[in-house]
Amino acid sequence: MPQVAVVGAGYWGKNLIRNFHSLKALSAICDSDSERLEAFKQQYPSSKTLRAYSDVLVDEAIQAVAIATPAEAHAEGVREALMAGKDVFVEKPLCLSVEEGERLVALARKMNRILMVGHLLWYHPAVLRLKELIDKGDLGRIQYVYSNRLNLGKIRREENILWSFAPHDISVILGLLNEMPDGVRAQGGNYLHQNIADVTTSFLSFPSGVRAHIFVSWLHPFKEQKLVIVGDRKMAVFDDMEKKDKLILYPHSIDWKNQIPVANKAEGHPVEIEANEPLLSECRHFLECVATRVRPRTDGEEGLRVLSVLQRCQEALEREAHREEKAEIHSIKRPYVVHESAYVDEGVGIGEGTSIWHFSHVLKGSRIGKLCKIGQNVVVGPNVVIGDSVKIQNNVSVYEGVTLEDYVFCGPSMVFTNVINPRSEIPRMSELRKTLVRRGATIGANSTILCGITIGRYALIGAGAVVTKDVPDYALIIGNPGRITGWMCACGVKLATKGRKMTCPTCDKQYQVHKGGLKEV
Repeated sequence: MPQVAVVGAGYWGKNLIRNFHSLKALSAICDSDSERLEAFKQQYPSSKTLRAYSDVLVDEAIQAVAIATPAEAHAEGVREALMAGKDVFVEKPLCLSVEEGERLVALARKMNRILMVGHLLWYHPAVLRLKELIDKGDLGRIQYVYSNRLNLGKIRREENILWSFAPHDISVILGLLNEMPDGVRAQGGNYLHQNIADVTTSFLSFPSGVRAHIFVSWLHPFKEQKLVIVGDRKMAVFDDMEKKDKLILYPHSIDWKNQIPVANKAEGHPVEIEANEPLLSECRHFLECVATRVRPRTDGEEGLRVLSVLQRCQEALEREAHREEKAEIHSIKRPYVVHESAYVDEGVGIGEGTSIWHFSHVLKGSRIGKLCKIGQNVVVGPNVVIGDSVKIQNNVSVYEGVTLEDYVFCGPSMVFTNVINPRSEIPRMSELRKTLVRRGATIGANSTILCGITIGRYALIGAGAVVTKDVPDYALIIGNPGRITGWMCACGVKLATKGRKMTCPTCDKQYQVHKGGLKEV
């Protein structure tokens, strides 16, 4: 039987020690903690206890090492063991960077040494049976996979939850699907330490069309280890927390009736699996590979594939965190809302509470007041002044030379002009004629306002009207060319006329004719 030294006798190492000892393969235990070593010496008197890793490497009686040290020490520990001619079992992850992983795999190949990574689930009888069912086509075409690995603790500080929990799930998903993802997204939350994620969700998409997500957390109220595979024939659930029926197949189906999908639920059927301890099977597999020189099921190359996906998830996690940080910074600096598809030039002033929506552009030198609503595909500027509480509906251009006072309403697709006689081949920007829209005026949809005029306070321009001259306060304008057909209250209701006085039938405000227009009495 090949003889193994377990390096790192802490949280997980003690389980490797127990299993290699039961297989009569435990030659030595190596750990820097002298008190811990003393306890193991009492428990396993036939095995050496060593404090120095170098003592393991020079011991010719030790053919292989099983490394269960913190993740940041994996790379150096694996490299030194391979250089010393030892076969290596290393707990997940293989190391903490793809580049280092590639060097370790190449070194194992060069030294003709076994390199195996502790992706434990590939030694679980339920996962092996699930792989068999998928390969036989019992589940049909795989559509979706999700995996939850949740618990309260063990909380680490040398690695985040993604690197601590997710390697097992990534390993299983890659192996079950037999392909690498072509798309990776991730998001997470840091709650106990500002730089260490405690909860992450990773989203993987594959060339075959399969989608997968992996949810991991060490801040969960209860322990859950569950893998769900959705096929177009059957669905499988592997629940490692179940004491008896860990793998269940559900022959659910979807029928189409009148072009509407209808779910047909069916009873789940437990799948019979062997009652083996996965860690014991994993240790036994390593010893067999050392003895026979057979390639391990979870060899260095498999560990490298998992590592590459882990690194992509980490990079996606950092990108998402950076995006959220930028959004938070913008939200702090901006007391207004600008949709991500809109563009605001430098040198623009925007008031508090204003919102600017999809595909709009505010050009330099423009000033927009407070509580304005700028709709989709709106162009403002350059050098335009807009007051407070103005509403500009979709597809409107407010050109240079136009000023909108407070509470102006511009309906969808209405048109402002700023040159009276435009020619494409003759520049006339020096001939702009200014247009002023006074407080509270409403300009209806698809109307056109010729330049150089003033629209009075609370005037209302009907839809489709063409306005060619100044509009008095409160006037109602319709037609082409626009003409006065009545008078409007400030509340937007047409006034009833009685002699020289006019009254609003809704709010009872009264007005009288004054200098060609109206004034409130």
